[in-house]
Amino acid sequence: MDFDVIVIGGGPVGENVAWRTAAGGLSTAMVEKELVGGECSYWACMPSKALLRSGHALAAAQRVKGVVGGSLDAAAVLERRTGFTSNWDDSGQVQWAESENIHVLRGNGEVTGEREVTVRGADGETVYRARHAVVVCTGSVPKMPPLDGIGDTPVWTSREATSAREVPDSLVVLGGGVVGVEMAQAWARLGSQVKLVVSGDRPLPKMEDFVGPLVAEGLQADGVEVLLNGRASSIKPGELTLQDGRTVRGSHILVATGRVPATKDAKPLTIDDSGLVSGVDGRWLYAAGDVTGRALLTHQGKYQGRAVGTAILERSRGFEPKERSAGQAWADHVAVPQVVFTDPEVAFVGHTAEEARAAGRDVKVVDLDIAVAGSSLHADGYKGRTRMVVDERTRTLVGVTFVGQDVAELLHSATVAIVGEVTVDRLWHAVPAYPTISEVWLRMLESYGL
Repeated sequence: MDFDVIVIGGGPVGENVAWRTAAGGLSTAMVEKELVGGECSYWACMPSKALLRSGHALAAAQRVKGVVGGSLDAAAVLERRTGFTSNWDDSGQVQWAESENIHVLRGNGEVTGEREVTVRGADGETVYRARHAVVVCTGSVPKMPPLDGIGDTPVWTSREATSAREVPDSLVVLGGGVVGVEMAQAWARLGSQVKLVVSGDRPLPKMEDFVGPLVAEGLQADGVEVLLNGRASSIKPGELTLQDGRTVRGSHILVATGRVPATKDAKPLTIDDSGLVSGVDGRWLYAAGDVTGRALLTHQGKYQGRAVGTAILERSRGFEPKERSAGQAWADHVAVPQVVFTDPEVAFVGHTAEEARAAGRDVKVVDLDIAVAGSSLHADGYKGRTRMVVDERTRTLVGVTFVGQDVAELLHSATVAIVGEVTVDRLWHAVPAYPTISEVWLRMLESYGL
């Protein structure tokens, strides 16, 4: 029962590793205990964005004069969401894997020795060995807060929030991170009475300081009650009690207080840029994705997976991955893009101004409202904001943030600029098309002083 490579975890990260090594001629097995395709396909990225999209489309139409009426059909939105999950059936994903010469092993995989993986499934326990590499891609799981009563209270996590078959009468969302704000807006627009409990003074506190207030304003416009500085102390069915004595009630409670790596001790596996796990002799154990704690984002995990697969292939052929090559996930350190699919959207890449200064950089910050011909055509009364953070020593971008309707499509240009270390002087000659929202790039560079 030997393979060249054994990947534990059949989500998008594991799929990318397995595809890369199998395509390179290495016999590859992929172990999955639930559904091939993982969290993103069935309980996270795809269903959550499907729940949001219909409401965004309706709101966008209503912001343009000449559109009259319109409403959401909640049942149809949920049906569309279910279509994106293939009704939680992974047979199509399994067929794809097998067509790519990836052997799918059903069960719970565990590293039980050097180059050894034990799979415990419905048919019992089987031990497999890897000639070249074992790759851990087990992802992450919801982090439960230490609240009185949490163990006795049925709550929603992100899984229930994205797979629910009916709209809850009322929903309390605990947590002002990405999952919290996205699900608060999705269910509010589908007809639920939603209350969002945020522990600090704004949602999305790790992003630039203007982001959270703009997102909170968008949520409130959809009827979400946003409770700031709301640290929870206890929970029971239908009721959340805050430390300041406030009581928040709802028919359902979504706990969205973060995620932790899916390891035995909930601690991340430390890796180098090629994915090798630190402290393991023999250079055979790799990891990628959420389990590394580097960037809990599907696209970044897939990027790491491609790097790991490439590194394994190169080492199997006697070569070492070169610095900043496809076998090293070095962009993890400089340009991690992220989109929060609320309305307004948030699109961010690189470092915040605060992070850049803390790292000792001499930075110049350019803040602007998004007010160009393209935005005014896009929506009547378009409201948005952007920030550009420039390293003055190198005259290159180290961080860019956009907030506004449909700004996600602006993000890749910022990512390319940061990864490519393009100077602001060269960016001046990247002429944005008129009339598009991208013209805000010209306004940012003008404000910078070019």
